[in-house]
Amino acid sequence: MATVTQRQEKWRRHGARYKARRRAVDVLFEAEARDVDPMSIVEDRTELARVPQNQVPPIAEYTRQIVLGAAEELDAVDTTIARFLNEQWELGRIPAVDRAILRMSVWELLFNPEVPKATAVVEGVEIASEYSGDQAAPYIHAVLDDVAENLQEIRAEIAAEAVVALAASAEEAAEATVEEPAQEEPEQQN
Repeated sequence: MATVTQRQEKWRRHGARYKARRRAVDVLFEAEARDVDPMSIVEDRTELARVPQNQVPPIAEYTRQIVLGAAEELDAVDTTIARFLNEQWELGRIPAVDRAILRMSVWELLFNPEVPKATAVVEGVEIASEYSGDQAAPYIHAVLDDVAENLQEIRAEIAAEAVVALAASAEEAAEATVEEPAQEEPEQQN
């Protein structure tokens, strides 16, 4: 009889949300590696899961929510991550799995008020300790702690940027609807 390792036992203790987070990290990582829209991967997995012979587990609703949210808010999420990285680090140079973990956790912190800040931080760090190298968990923890500590300020900045973008969009739409004056056709002489 096979013995259960500590890692397997720890995995079993986690609830559905933790598993959804792990799956979201998997999807975000794969999407970046394949340079495809992460929601297309979710849709592919959903279709594959409908056929039992494929042995693909279904996509949890919370996984779908994280992936869609992180994809839609990618600019705000990445800007926030980059802001709190150590001076020697750049977002594009950290390992892709670490980016996926940070994107998932930062999206939860910024855009999912249902999730307590401590939960988003702790579970992001735990996933990092499982998926990434020994050095990843401490710096991911530091970034997530900084985001959590500055959450109100960051949300206010994102809201202000959204208002500016909305105003610019409305202005462009208004300019596009203004019709140019009709030009009179020259009279024809008979």
